[in-house]
Amino acid sequence: MTTATTRHSDRRISPVFLGIVAVTAVTGWATWTGFAEEPGIAVFLFVTGAWIVSLCLHEYAHARTALHSGDITIGAKGYLTLNPLKYTHALLSIVLPVIFVIMGGIGLPGGAVFIERDRIRGRWRHSLISAAGPLTNVLFALACTAPFWLDALDGVPLAFRSALAFLALLQVSAAILNFLPVPGLDGYGVIEPWLSYNIKRQVEPFAPFGLLFVFALLWVPQVNAVFFDIVDAVLNRLGVPQELASIGRSLYRLWN
Repeated sequence: MTTATTRHSDRRISPVFLGIVAVTAVTGWATWTGFAEEPGIAVFLFVTGAWIVSLCLHEYAHARTALHSGDITIGAKGYLTLNPLKYTHALLSIVLPVIFVIMGGIGLPGGAVFIERDRIRGRWRHSLISAAGPLTNVLFALACTAPFWLDALDGVPLAFRSALAFLALLQVSAAILNFLPVPGLDGYGVIEPWLSYNIKRQVEPFAPFGLLFVFALLWVPQVNAVFFDIVDAVLNRLGVPQELASIGRSLYRLWN
């Protein structure tokens, strides 16, 4: 594989990202220990912070895989610093996913690192670049659910357990949505290199609207119910009770 020689500053972790991690850690500790007088505020900041961290890692995974697949421009664009302000569309990658979490508890796939695909050779590499982001959500979901299936949360306050369960729900929903083979989502990016030229040309005009189409469908009650039944089934398999995730969502939505 082709790698690039980049400046050290292109790889230095951004203070913006470190600040988000710090907020997540402090509010997670406050939720764990019961230090916060208002658990809802601590849960809100903890889940939001952790969700933004996962979005940054999602985009970093795309960028890092692209770098080692041949796109030597990645470092100069700032994508390796984990700074969300460096993304091509900060609104799409960070702001909208956070708004959707606040509105309905759905892990909206972000996505805005610009990869120069013409620098990359080989269909497998193109597929791997697209898959790297949602696979990060899968790993994040496993990290969130591990304490549940390892029975490591005995005696831990309900607020923290439910916050972790809700965060796991967000990661599972993000992974499922991202892997849908819909134009504009990573799942389509995985299969696109293997499609014929004619099919790609026919699908191309619909790519900007794929994500909007998916979320329009999710507003349909029947589709929404089926989607969350799948998410709940995955969480149950990972040892996370649906009731606990619901409590976490309620604490998170502290304004209700």
